[in-house]
Amino acid sequence: MTVEVESLTAAPGRLRCWVPRGVYAPQTDTRLLRRAIRREGITARTDVLDLGTGSGLLAVEAARLGGRVTAVDISWRALATTRLNALLNGQSLRVRHGDLASAVPGRRFDLVITNPPYVPAPDPEPPQGLARAWDAGKDGRQLIDRICDTAPTVLRPDGALLIVHSHLCGVDATLARLEKAGLRAEVVDRARLPYGRVLRSRLAWLREQVLTADDDGTTEELVVIRAEHAHT
Repeated sequence: MTVEVESLTAAPGRLRCWVPRGVYAPQTDTRLLRRAIRREGITARTDVLDLGTGSGLLAVEAARLGGRVTAVDISWRALATTRLNALLNGQSLRVRHGDLASAVPGRRFDLVITNPPYVPAPDPEPPQGLARAWDAGKDGRQLIDRICDTAPTVLRPDGALLIVHSHLCGVDATLARLEKAGLRAEVVDRARLPYGRVLRSRLAWLREQVLTADDDGTTEELVVIRAEHAHT
């Protein structure tokens, strides 16, 4: 399907985004991260890395703001979608196939953006199909912890990481993990919304795991965390 997504850039108009079956479609977490990207002051000299690019919308947004963008995903279908969405919006960017930062060995960036899978999942087996875009182990941190640990190796000294995820997988845990890795981290944006289809289907299990933090356990808070090197 093709959707038009309201642009958060200074320029008027909308971003066009084609999303085939099997690729994560832009949602509230995408919009939150796009808003944070705009605040970063991207220029033609900004090297941007989008980890787990999915539809490529965030990569296209960063390119539209002027950045030199590299988009990474482990899904070939997602990379093909990213290429097409860049063309649909008149932007150019690089795509790399691989597992997170291993796809860009030895490279460092001014800005790393990521909307990783973060939904806690009861099934211990690796997710299949589209579920790979959201399922992230029993605590939802299967990829988040890896990103936190490797972020310092892909950030330039004055670079920044922007990561979005749900409160269900632990905001404080992410802040602590990033700080342990040598980064100064803070929450820069929040949004609360009702559970979507996937979380509603797991409500009983989430309550059993004491992962819901609300009185009724039917709304989640999404956060954008920004991290940078803790200079002394």
